Amino acid sequence: MGSVATKLDPAALEAVVKGLTQAVAETSVTTMKAQNYHWNVKGMAFGPLHEMFQTIYEDHFTGQDELAERVKALGAHAVGRYDAFLALSKVTECDGHVDAQAMIANLRDDQRTIAGTLDALARTAEEAGDLITQDLAIERGTVHEKFAWLLDAHIQG
Repeated sequence: MGSVATKLDPAALEAVVKGLTQAVAETSVTTMKAQNYHWNVKGMAFGPLHEMFQTIYEDHFTGQDELAERVKALGAHAVGRYDAFLALSKVTECDGHVDAQAMIANLRDDQRTIAGTLDALARTAEEAGDLITQDLAIERGTVHEKFAWLLDAHIQG
């Protein structure tokens, strides 16, 4: 019995690794953005937002590690440079010079973006027969959808 990587045809393996790398990039950019917001949030909701942003960046740091380790388990190179993450990511940076409302909306949208990337990865992995990556993508996608919902609840009236 071989590993999943040895069972996948090369094109399927490449597609799965590409999806994982996209997810690592977007999660990494959002990790830094959430930490930036944690440092710079102001206003009446400082306490709960400061705490929520920390919860997000701590979760995402662990998530990016799990995704990158899956790349390695498949025998591929895990991208680890921030400039590469920025080039790959559909999530963009923010300098933190925005109000709390914009921070929340921005991170909510990022969560939705990452959840979409992970949904696509789950489908790619399923088609490739890589149920381990599919499971990881579903697990992480669920986390990001929950964060999107929590963030959205803060700005809905």
